[in-house]
Amino acid sequence: MLPKDANILFSFVNARLRDEYESFDELCAALDADGEDVLKKLSGAGYVYSEAKNQFVPV
Repeated sequence: MLPKDANILFSFVNARLRDEYESFDELCAALDADGEDVLKKLSGAGYVYSEAKNQFVPV
């Protein structure tokens, strides 16, 4: 289960992307997470996914 707070989610997802997964899609598949929901929540908090960095970054 993913954290509900956007800032904690940001930290959680970035740590997992850094340490365990090579892409956001891979992370979502492994955690059975709805990628659109994650993107929406993090976008609302001012973060976007950078495919080049494989991290969420501030807008």
